[in-house]
Amino acid sequence: MNINFKNILGLMGIAISFVSCSFDNYDEPNFQLDGRITYQGEPIGVSYNDVYIELWEQGWQRLGNIGVAIDQDGSYSSLLFKGEYKMIIPDNQGPFIKTINDQTGNDTIPVSLTGSRTMDIEVIPYYMIRNTNINGGSNKVSATFDLEQIITGDDAREVQEVYLYVSKTLFVDNRTSIATSNRGGGDLEDLSSITLEVDVPERVPTQNYAYARIGVRIRGVEDMIFSEILKVNL
Repeated sequence: MNINFKNILGLMGIAISFVSCSFDNYDEPNFQLDGRITYQGEPIGVSYNDVYIELWEQGWQRLGNIGVAIDQDGSYSSLLFKGEYKMIIPDNQGPFIKTINDQTGNDTIPVSLTGSRTMDIEVIPYYMIRNTNINGGSNKVSATFDLEQIITGDDAREVQEVYLYVSKTLFVDNRTSIATSNRGGGDLEDLSSITLEVDVPERVPTQNYAYARIGVRIRGVEDMIFSEILKVNL
């Protein structure tokens, strides 16, 4: 039997083109699901691209989930198809404890998406950063703040370390900081009126301002909780 490889390759090309066109004809996701990770309506600050949620679409045999990163200010956003989803915060994600959903009886959150919607996700943080005051000048940045312990009892965790991070950009954490000051949790007399100060080195090119925020590391918890990012003059 003679095999014409040119004909076979031609048929394969037509088949691939047909499949490609079929995929191209699918609508793109056009419903936006957004919201914030909150405690009593107040957003939880985290480090960029370190904390995420998972969305699982019901009715589809997917090999994986849709991962959605939480932004520094606790917000999230994703473009999705219309459908029924299950939202999960993976274990060991975030400086908080997950809450139980009334509908599911566990920490899985049902999401019915028939159009764009905003949905905040309520959690219980180990600590909240309160009364943050950050100031700059003469190439120094200083901060005062309080910590409120939210989780007590058997699930309580100690403060391991507190940080003042200063960055040239709006991305502010240990990866981008140009100046950092820290104190160990054992060195804190109490959780009120905590002070930190740091000298900021010369910036090239010259920049007479920076961005700063407080970060708190909790013992035994991978992800830190952060205050709001503030712009300071230097």
